[in-house]
Order: sequence, then C-alpha cells, then structure tokens
Amino acid sequence: MLKIKAVGLVSLSWLILFLAPLSHAASSLPDFTELVEESSPAVVNISTVQAVEVERSTPFGQFGAPDAEDIPEIFRHFFRNLPDMEPRKRAPQSLGSGFIISDDGYVLTNNHVVKGAERVLVRLNDRRELEAEIVGTDERSDVALLKIEAEDLPVVRLGNTRDLKVGEWVLAIGSPFGFDHTVTAGIVSAKERALASETYVPFIQTDVAINPGNSGGPLFNLDGEVVGINSQIYTRSGGFMGLSFAIPIDVAMDVAEQLKSQGHVSRGWLGVIIQEVNRDLAESFGLDKPAGALVAKVLPESPAQAAGLLEGDVITSFNGRSIALSSDLPHLVGRVKPGTEAEMDVIRDGERIRINAVVGLLPDEAQQLAGLAPAEPATLNRLGLKVESLTDAYRDKWNIRSGVMVVEVAEGAGARAGVVAGDVITMLNGAQIETVEQFGKVVDELPTDRPVPMRIVRRGSPLFIPLKLVQK
Repeated sequence: MLKIKAVGLVSLSWLILFLAPLSHAASSLPDFTELVEESSPAVVNISTVQAVEVERSTPFGQFGAPDAEDIPEIFRHFFRNLPDMEPRKRAPQSLGSGFIISDDGYVLTNNHVVKGAERVLVRLNDRRELEAEIVGTDERSDVALLKIEAEDLPVVRLGNTRDLKVGEWVLAIGSPFGFDHTVTAGIVSAKERALASETYVPFIQTDVAINPGNSGGPLFNLDGEVVGINSQIYTRSGGFMGLSFAIPIDVAMDVAEQLKSQGHVSRGWLGVIIQEVNRDLAESFGLDKPAGALVAKVLPESPAQAAGLLEGDVITSFNGRSIALSSDLPHLVGRVKPGTEAEMDVIRDGERIRINAVVGLLPDEAQQLAGLAPAEPATLNRLGLKVESLTDAYRDKWNIRSGVMVVEVAEGAGARAGVVAGDVITMLNGAQIETVEQFGKVVDELPTDRPVPMRIVRRGSPLFIPLKLVQK
C-alpha cells in the first residue's frame, strides 16, 4: 500500500514539473484586452462611392432599342413603355480602415482605399457616419490624409518605428471583409523590407492576419502605440498567407505633414540607377562581402553627376546609415529634404572614398529611353562576342555617352556571363568603352580565372554582370 502511494506521489510530482513550464508560458503571453479597449475607439471604417457608367439591360441586349423611325407603324405600340436607354450610374463601395490622429478630425488611411472616389464616408466607433474631405494622397507611399468635421474625437497614440524590434508582438485593428473592429495579433517578422512596387517605403513585415478591408488600419505595439499602417499582403489565394506589410508610422506621418501643409510630398533624389551586389560582383569589385548599392547608371544633370559619382561606384553608407542591400538606398535618399547636403561612403577601384552630394527633388515622371539600331561592321573578339559601334542617334536616344553594341553571341565567356545580342557594353574591368578597337584592346588585356565587372545597357536598363575568362 505504501508502495502504491509512493508511486502515486512520484507521478504527481512529475505531472507538476511537466505542467509548470506550460503554466509559465501561458502566463507570459500578452493580454491585449486593455490595449484593444483603449485604442479601438480611434479606429474607423472607410467606404468610398465611385461612379461607374453602365448600360441598362434591354430586350434588345447590347444593341439597345431601335430608332422610332425604323419601326413600322404596326409595331410601334410595343415600344412605348421601354425604359430610358441612357447610361446610368451605380455606386460600388470600397471598404477599408483608418485611424484618427487628431481630435479635430484628421484621419490616416491608404491611398488605394480612397483612390478614384467621388465620396468618402468614415464610420466611427459610435456608429456615426461622416463624409470626409480628401486633404491629399501620395501614391508612392500609399498614404492618404482625410478630414472629417467633428470635435473631441478619440485619437491614437503614435509610436517610434526605430524602437520596433523583430520578434516583438504587434496587433492590428481593422475591418476585414467589412467586419468592423476585428482584432488580429502576431509578431514583427522583419523591418525595412523593400517591395518592387514601393521603392520609397521601408516596410514592416509581420505575420498578423491582414485581409481585404484591413488596408489603412493601424498596427499597434504592446504599449498601445501605432507603429505602422497595414497596407499590403503577399498572397496566392487572395487571402492571408502569413506575409503582411505595414508602412512605418514615421514615414506615414512625414507624408501626412507634407500633405497637410503643402498638398503634395517632396522627396530627395540622387539621380542614379542602382543594382544589387551579389557574390561574384563583390569579388570582381574587390569587396570583402556582397553589400552596398552598385551604381549602374548616373543620370545626366543629376545631383549624383554634380557630386562626382561614377558608374561602377558601390555606395556603402548614406548619411551614416549602412547600405546592406541596394534597396536600402532609395528610401534613405527619399526622406532627405531636397537641397540638403548628404554624405556617402563609396568604394571605387577597391578604395573607400567619401563623397558629399546636394540632394535634389525627385522628378514626377521617370525618363523614357528607346533605342535605334547601329549600322557599322561587326568585329569578333576573344569573349565570343561580335560588337558594332554606336551611331550618334543611338547614343542620343538611349542617353549613352559611349559603348559598343553586341550583335552576335557565340560560345565563350560572354555567353556564360549572360550577355545577349542587343546589349550595349559601356564598361569593362573599370575601363570606359569608347570604340570597337579600344574594346578589343581591353578584352585582350583581361586576366583569366578571376571575375571582372562588365557594365551593359539592356533595353534601356543599365546592369553590371561578372565576366570570367577561363584559362584553356
């Protein structure tokens, strides 16, 4: 009997030891109830009304009713009561979210929520619906500032994105699929993510469940402060798949202040086209590791050209901020006030130099490049490439100072590097390519068994590629 009791006590002890960590883990999980109670009154639902021209359906389908003079008299009484055939308007509603940033009625949301709207309606937590004025929108950051006529409104508290850490808990409140004040939670998955569609926003990546209707809603930290605007999801199904992206609140507030004060957003501009530095390119440029933004093209009459930046330079820091990925540079430059001097660390020919540049104003429209065909005899070279000289008209149209056109690619180092017919080679192993003859001399002097950088322009886009000659 004593033995049975002893075994029972031992089993109970093991059970307590097993459950203790689980109990501790449960108690360490965050409690969001107070945060939601405090913050949700400042979160709003946004719907928009857009006018769309549609044809009314008729007994005659898409062709509409015939003209009266074309109808025989005997049949005309059948057409007396047909509906008006003029196009009418229907008003679809686009649902999104937003949040109040001032007690006198300023509201932040996404640009894509209100884009093209004739009317914007804001529904408050107390069920009031107010029509909003669009103060301004910024498509590049996907931020919109609205204004509703009301006073003493509840407002959110704003946080600081710089203090946000990967792995910390965050919470979203919004209206997915029209379900008002839905709360979802997760963690910060990454910071300063660059998306192809949004060059000037360093997104916060989270695994918070975000669905259609959450757009424009706030992302909170555990202190109840807004750290971002939920903006995009990555999905193959149309729904949440664990990859959500939010606009940092400091970026959004900078945009909002400019929209409020001047009606538009001014961004800094350097005037370079950049590309990523991979392992082979890093080796070809003599870098210790693949990092930085490789300058593939310096635009004419740009701040970069005035500062002395050259194609082939690798920008490793901007105003004291390290450039790990090329995508880090655009949003750092974009947040600098035009006319301000900025400092860059640059690797050129294996040496680190410092360059100061006066940042310009980002143009509204990108330059469009097009090309014309060259018309000079081709020359075969050691790389297995046939090249031709460029005509003056070709240089002007593509805005290329010099280079040679690839007209044929045979087996060899050029093909292995990915060169294709139509590429324009403008630089090889640090040498600017001026003529076919000079290109041939540079090729003849290339080292073997180590990569060297080659700059090409392909369909208007500059690109560096590593080229390696193999000793036979």
